[in-house]
Amino acid sequence: MLDRTKPFRLFAGCVPVRGARRSSICDLQRGKLHLIPNGLYEIVTEHRDRTVPELEAMYGPECSETLQEYFTFLLGNDLGFWCDDPEAFPDLDLSWDRPERVTNAIIDCGAGSAHDWESLFGQLDELGCKALQLRFFVPIALAELDAVLGLLHGTRARSVELLLPWSGEWTREELRATVFPHQRVSGVVVHSAPMDGVDEGRPGDAVIRYRDEVMDSHAHCGQVHPAYFAVTLGAFTEATGFNSCLNRKLSVDERGEIRNCPSMPRTFGNAAGTPLAAALAAPGFRDPWSVTKDQVETCRDCEFRYVCTDCRAFTRESAERHAKPSRCTYDPYAAKWDASSSAAAALAATG
Repeated sequence: MLDRTKPFRLFAGCVPVRGARRSSICDLQRGKLHLIPNGLYEIVTEHRDRTVPELEAMYGPECSETLQEYFTFLLGNDLGFWCDDPEAFPDLDLSWDRPERVTNAIIDCGAGSAHDWESLFGQLDELGCKALQLRFFVPIALAELDAVLGLLHGTRARSVELLLPWSGEWTREELRATVFPHQRVSGVVVHSAPMDGVDEGRPGDAVIRYRDEVMDSHAHCGQVHPAYFAVTLGAFTEATGFNSCLNRKLSVDERGEIRNCPSMPRTFGNAAGTPLAAALAAPGFRDPWSVTKDQVETCRDCEFRYVCTDCRAFTRESAERHAKPSRCTYDPYAAKWDASSSAAAALAATG
């Protein structure tokens, strides 16, 4: 019901983000993204303390029906409330910090890789790393995979994602039997598979996804897609002040080279002779951490910028620090994804 005596306030966890053509409201408590006109963004930000009669007087009586639609939408999606005392409801603190020196890491493994897994895991543990992605571009025996995952027991790692190539040396049942007992494994993608499919175990087990897409090197990363949007308080607040992909990330490529990301050109030493902590402290290693979406060309005008994963490895202009990710097909000035991209279909349901 429209209340004409009180101003309307969004819940603190429902944060509006202005875009060039349209805006969004990120419901960080429910993990939902709502697309809104820029006119509504203006009402819930610049004019949020005005009552409906005050808004009608400002915009004109011809806007009464539109205002009715706006507030019906906000109330229908439980995004806010009519407020007696706006000063009693401060904005959400969007500052971000974590105690870990490294929050997430990638280790790539290809033909000829000779990683000292125990040493790498131990060093990452000392740095506080809790999220780890292991990407295998060549087949690995399940006994070896089981042994590698076993080395993570007792470490701080809480989320381990696996990227594995399809192998005719094991069955789907054998892969499940290997992976499911390792509760730190949060997800598995089996690429180069002869089919697409999903295997799920008991509640709490990792989901194993099979994809026919070939991912035989680090060059396949950097995709910008709605499927990778993270509408969470942690991801949103980190993205407002830091790079949404590289902040506190450390990577070891197939040859053991330590990089910000396996796809980035600069190396900070080889893990065979350089401690990860030394690479982390090297001049320049942390520079990409501070490149926010508010600084990146085009991205800074996008309504998705705080829930989207950035990429500094593959950009439109390789020499430009703040160039748009080259694998993003979204145009915020037209509010459209490239019609030929899978991203357009993926986001269609959200309007």
